[in-house]
Order: sequence, then structure tokens, then C-alpha cells
Amino acid sequence: MSDAGEIREGEVALGFDPGERAQAGVTFIGHIRSDWARGSAPRNVTRAREAGGGNARIELDPAYAPGLRGLSVGRPVWVLYWMDRARRDLILQSPRHHVEPRGVFTLRSPVRPNPVAMAAVTITALDMQAGVIGIDATDAFDMTPVIDIKPWMGGIDIPPEQ
Repeated sequence: MSDAGEIREGEVALGFDPGERAQAGVTFIGHIRSDWARGSAPRNVTRAREAGGGNARIELDPAYAPGLRGLSVGRPVWVLYWMDRARRDLILQSPRHHVEPRGVFTLRSPVRPNPVAMAAVTITALDMQAGVIGIDATDAFDMTPVIDIKPWMGGIDIPPEQ
């Protein structure tokens, strides 16, 4: 587990490390490269875009580079990444922007039992040989592991009207 850090009023920790209860394996296919580190990273991708994007790119393990075939500059994609420096034990959190504590599953916080994050980004550059994908922005720290990349599809990725 990463550094547990402080617990704010109203927060509740699980009492165990979810990482010690792993039931599946995940392969990291590469890493996000960015200008961000703890203390300098924006809170979300919108803020990252406002801050200039963070010099964001994904560097794939060369074995996965052929999986980029069919992608193109300008295409939106989902990037799923593992927030490896986030704590995993808080089930109730007290975010500064909410008055009351909230359950982890109502938040986009990286602090969660499985620190999986996702962002819809746009491909700005593509080097299929090297397995490097330029993206318009990221809120991830430099060297954050990437789990998967999926195409963003309007007919699938927009919820039905309520």
C-alpha cells in the first residue's frame, strides 16, 4: 500500500490493504509520461488541459506497439491507468469540495480499492514504430502505468438520455 497519509474528519479506512486481496493479474502495457508529480499535478484532465496538458504522451512496451494499428491523430481514446502512488484503503472520503463524507464509488478520486483511473483524451501524435502516442492532456504523474487504451465511440460512450 502507498503512504497512508492523513485521514480527514468523516473519512473511514477499510482496516486492510485491498492490494493484499488481489484476485486477478494486470499487465501494464506502458507508462504515461508527463510533467506532473505529487504536488504539481492538476486534479483532473480538464484542469490539466487548462494548464497546458502536461507534455503528455504514452510510451508503450514495444511488444504492444502493433496494437496501435488503426488509430490516428485526432481520434479520441480512453486511457485506463493505474494510480500506483494513491492510497487504497479509504472507503469514505471527505473531499474538500463536498460538505459531507462520500463513498469512494461516488468520486473520481484516485484513492480507491483498485486505483484505476480513466480519461478520454485526443491523440495528438502517433509513432506506431516506437509505440509512442501523444495525447492532449493527462492528470497522471510521470511514469504512471497504463492498463489499456480503447477507442472512444460516440454511440457507445455517451449514456442514453434520461
